[in-house]
Amino acid sequence: MKDFPPLGHGIGLRPPHYAEVIATRPAVDWFEVISENFMVEGGNPRRVLRAVRERYSDVLHVVSLWLVSVDPLDGRYLDRLAALAAEVAPAWISDHLCWSSVGGHTGHDLWPLPFTEEALDHVARRVVHVQERLGRRILVENVSSYLEYTSSSLTEWEFLAELARRADCGLLLDVNNVYVSAHNHGFSAEEFLRGLPVDRVGQMHLAGHSDAGTHLLDTHDHPVCDPVWQLYRRAVERFGPVATLIERDDHIPPLAEVVAESQRAAAIAAEVTGGGRRAHAG
Repeated sequence: MKDFPPLGHGIGLRPPHYAEVIATRPAVDWFEVISENFMVEGGNPRRVLRAVRERYSDVLHVVSLWLVSVDPLDGRYLDRLAALAAEVAPAWISDHLCWSSVGGHTGHDLWPLPFTEEALDHVARRVVHVQERLGRRILVENVSSYLEYTSSSLTEWEFLAELARRADCGLLLDVNNVYVSAHNHGFSAEEFLRGLPVDRVGQMHLAGHSDAGTHLLDTHDHPVCDPVWQLYRRAVERFGPVATLIERDDHIPPLAEVVAESQRAAAIAAEVTGGGRRAHAG
């Protein structure tokens, strides 16, 4: 989609790396920033973000819109997000297909939803409202899940594809989340990829996870594993070299290790596409 240009390969901007990023200008194409970390005017985070924006493209990744919740959308939060976006001019804004609040109480996880027509109508209306308030399309990300709803009448990929059509939004394809959920629920990760519309995927995430024995947990505290790299290759074959990010949110390693993973993703994309964008319809 023209609203989500192929920025290349980036990493998340995390506090342990702030000083080194500014001092060394690492060899990445762009940074993704967690919007909630930068919503307070002034202070060191905004100083860092201004310095990073002088040399890199940036995108905002949101964790508090709660697109699936039945609680009303927070107008004051949207105002603050819109103000931040007006200042930093991100290439795009993304959030998750999840809910994390109920009755005014907020949890600290990304909870899944039942994939039903009723839920689809509800989420599409909320995404449209958010996009109208922000004056731009957003990307909606698939999350990892550890349970399924008996009421679901659609697959997750069918739900995402129809949401993108109804709300006219883009999709953030988290490749690790697909792998984790496919393992936990026994569906085909490649069928998930085939079920998403090529022209709606504007970004990909790559991350590590933890093996709890009975299930996988999306923890972002390990390097990307070989099966996820293999699935990323399949994703590039289908969607082309869309902007791809390495996520690391716990046990954060030295900056050079995260940059190396980003460069590995870039090498895979270049190998698959021959250096150009190639996407397969169908």
